This record gives sequence, structure tokens and C-alpha cells, in this order.
Amino acid sequence: MTALALARSWRPKTFSALVGQDHVVKALTHALDQGRLHHAWLFTGTRGVGKTTIARIMAKALNCTGADGQGKMTSEPCGKCPACMEIDAGRFVDYIEMDAASNRGVDDIAALLEKAAYAPSNARYKVYMIDEVHMLTNHAFNAMLKTLEEPPEHVKFILATTDPQKIPVTILSRCLQFNLKQMPVPLIVEHLEKVLAAEKVEYEVNALRVLAKAAQGSMRDALSLTDQAIAYAAGKVSEESVRGMLGTLDDAYLIRILDNLIAKDGASLLAVANEMGERSMSFSLALQDLSSLLQKIAAAQVVPESVLEDWPEAGEIRRLATQFTKEEAQLFYQITITSRPDLSLAPDEQTGFAMTLLRMLAFRPGSNGSGGGSTAPTSSSPPVNTVRPASAPAAKSAPAPTASKPVASAPASATAATPVGNSAERPDWHSLMRQIPVKGMVQQLAFQTELQDWVDSAAGVKATIVTPMPQLASDASIARLADALTAHFGKPVKILIEKGEVEGKTVAKVDAQIHQEKRMNAEQMIAADPFIQQLEKEFGAKVVGGSVKPL
Repeated sequence: MTALALARSWRPKTFSALVGQDHVVKALTHALDQGRLHHAWLFTGTRGVGKTTIARIMAKALNCTGADGQGKMTSEPCGKCPACMEIDAGRFVDYIEMDAASNRGVDDIAALLEKAAYAPSNARYKVYMIDEVHMLTNHAFNAMLKTLEEPPEHVKFILATTDPQKIPVTILSRCLQFNLKQMPVPLIVEHLEKVLAAEKVEYEVNALRVLAKAAQGSMRDALSLTDQAIAYAAGKVSEESVRGMLGTLDDAYLIRILDNLIAKDGASLLAVANEMGERSMSFSLALQDLSSLLQKIAAAQVVPESVLEDWPEAGEIRRLATQFTKEEAQLFYQITITSRPDLSLAPDEQTGFAMTLLRMLAFRPGSNGSGGGSTAPTSSSPPVNTVRPASAPAAKSAPAPTASKPVASAPASATAATPVGNSAERPDWHSLMRQIPVKGMVQQLAFQTELQDWVDSAAGVKATIVTPMPQLASDASIARLADALTAHFGKPVKILIEKGEVEGKTVAKVDAQIHQEKRMNAEQMIAADPFIQQLEKEFGAKVVGGSVKPL
């Protein structure tokens, strides 16, 4: 005999057995106990959270007659009377489930409403359950408006949908709406433990955590995945077998990736990506798990008690939280979540994943992006000996010094062979900011500044810069920018930050202007394209504003 799927055999048959929707159960049981019933309910929520289950329990509660046949409407259906048993078996004539995805037209609704006028055959109420109601056409919605507002006394409507935004407000206003919650991971794990214990199947708790996470808030998905895991493992449901079935990543891989980022070891990062490829792991899920781990690390840095002791990786999270700066954790999290859509654009997923890891390494503050094992900080790199002729255009185009004491320029014969790092001249700030090897938040600060004052002395350089975005000027970012300039000029550089609007244009403004010009040129090219013009003329097509992007 074929075994019944867990999602079916463990479907709750009473409100007390329902998991995770206490707010809905409380409202419905109170309404049933007090006899204050509405004529239409709307249940919304993602798949597998209990919409159809609650509808069936409601149908039983409305029509239950008790084991002796003398019972009244109740919030605790007996499960033994003919109405309860037939509804559970799916053959109760006065409980009608309709799938709006395949019966979405006005004729289908009209036929349903015609039957609603007749009294129930052998029940207290005739209950209509319309699933995925948002799939009905506008004409179908209009056809049911009047009946939904004032149905016959013996009729109750239960509507269910995963997309309530598509339901007209005229329908919403005629229903009591209940939003069903997604199932949290701990609750799914607890329920799976109960199910597997009853089914006499051995399991590992960590395996259930992986299944619960993969279910993404759906109890039905969790039970279906558990069914699959039991068949896959052919015995004990272990974490290793579940990860092998799902193609998910062992936390050890994630920890290795983050440790290699700390060590700035690009070769080891690529080795991890290759190893994952050999095991046919899902790189999209890998980025998802990595972003989840980074979120926990960032939370641990701000709220240490957010790390729960029952997490298998709790110790590693606390360790990594002390080894990453808050800026690094935030930056890496941002890179992982924004890189997931790019996997489909990469030559293959492994290449896209490897590039994501290299991007994290390259943009790590204080990293020169070489990726060749452990690298020295940017501030200890040797000075760059860049030769600038005395008549360099950059020096001529630079704004006049604003220091109270003007700096005398060196003779042309002396400066012709003098490195920039030893020059007393005011540097071309825009070119300098593009040259210095800084990344991440420090680069953003550099690109959002303009040089206001430059005082060069034997003891070092004092640079006063102005920025319209002081939130970028953290002490750590200013120190790293000063270290990079010190390495570049070969003498100590002290930076003073002033808040204010810049007179000229920062590097960021110049880049934005260039991008804007490219976008405008691209829009003009699209508008002048004969094929586009033909589409606009013959079909009334329109180019969506802002959708054209330059290559």
C-alpha cells in the first residue's frame, strides 16, 4: 500500500492542532463560541501556511453535529459526526472547494452563485471555499459583489490567496481579512521533531534546521522536503544527507571563506569555490547562506546577546565578529546580496561566485586586492615615484591655494626630475584620488572630497579637505586615507575634514556627470532608431523612462 505523504497525513484537523497561526485561531474560535459569525472570510499568506486547512476546519466547526448527532456549532469539531468525517474525506456535498486559477471566468462564478441560492442538502451551512481568488477576472469579481455582500443566511464564503494586492478593494471591504504568518524556523523544527518521532524515523536536529530553512516559512514545504529526505537517506535523516539532497553548503565552507577573507588569501578563496563546484553545490544558495551568516555576525557586533547558544555556529560567529570591523561586515553583506542576481549573467554560476569572493577581497578596506596570500596594509606600501614635468597641465588647472601663506613654486629645472611625493606644489586632487590604492568606504570618502588647503613642510603635509557627506568621514576612514597619502608622498600626511558644499566638482560628481551624458546619448540613440520609431508608430509602443542604460 502506498504511504500517504506527510503533508497530507499530518494536515491538522482541529484548531488546537494548527501550528503557528495563533492570532487567527483565537479570533475564529471566539467568533464560533459567541455565535458572532461573519458571512465571508479572506485568508492571505504564502503557500503552505494553513489557508486551506483553516477553511476545512471552519467548515467542520460550522456543521459539526457531535458524536451523538445533537451537537451545535462549535470551535472544537468532534471529527466523528458525518459532517466532520465527510469533510476530512473530501466528499461533503455542502462544502465546495473551487480553484480560481482554473475556474476564473464570469460563467464559472455565475454557476456557483446560482447554486448558492439553494439550501444545503444535509448541513447547517453551505460553505464555499475559493482558492487563489486573486486569479478571477474583473468581470467575475463584479459578478460576485452583491452576493458576497448579502449572501443567503445558509451560505458562508471563505476566500484564500497568496497575492492579496490583486484583489479589488470592493471585495476586500466585504470580507474579514486574516493574514497568516510564515512559519519561523524553530517552530518548523519543533513540529518536524514531533512528526518524525511519531513516524519512528531517526534524525539529527541540525538536519531538521536545514530542512526548515529550505522550506522558507512553509510548513507544507518542510513536510514535503522531510518526505524526500527520508527516502534519500534510507534510514536516519542526517545533516550530511540533507545537505547532499538539497545541494546546500556546509557551514564549514562559509567559515573557511570568511577566514580566507581575513587572511586576504585569494588563492584559498578560489580553491574553496573549485571544491564547491566539484561537489555540485548551489552557488545561489551558497550566497544566500553566506549573507545570512554575515547578518548574524553584524548583529553580534552590535547586540552580542543576539547569538543563540543552540546555533551550531555560535562560537564561530562570536569569533568572526571580533575579527571583522563593522564596516567590513556591512560591506560583505551588501556584496553577497547584490551578487546573487548577477549569477545568471555570468558565464556559469561558479565563475560568478568566484568573482563575488574576489570582489569582497578587492573591496575590503585596507586591502590592495592582490589576493596573493596575506598582504601588508596599504599604509606600508612603498612611495610611488611619479614624475611630473614642471609644466604639467594638472598643476595649471588646479584651483589657487587658499592658505594664508602662499607656497613658492620650485624652479622648472629642479622640479622636472622631482617625484610628486617630494613636491611642495599643491597636487591635482582629482587625479590623486583616482591614483591612491584605496577601496570600499575609504574610496567613497576620497571621491566625495575637494582639496581646500595644502601646507607642505619639512615635518610633513597638512591637508584640509571639504566634503558634503560627513557621514563617510569616520575616524577609521580618515586614518586609512592619510596612510595611503603618506605612502604615496613618502612623508607624513595629516588630514583635516571640514563639512560643507564643494565649490568645484568631486570625483563622484564628475563620474555622475559622465554617466548622465552617456545615458542621455543612449536615450537619443534609442529614440532615433528606425525600428523603435516603427514600433511606436504602428503599435503605440513607448520607451519606459529611465529604462535605457548605457553600455
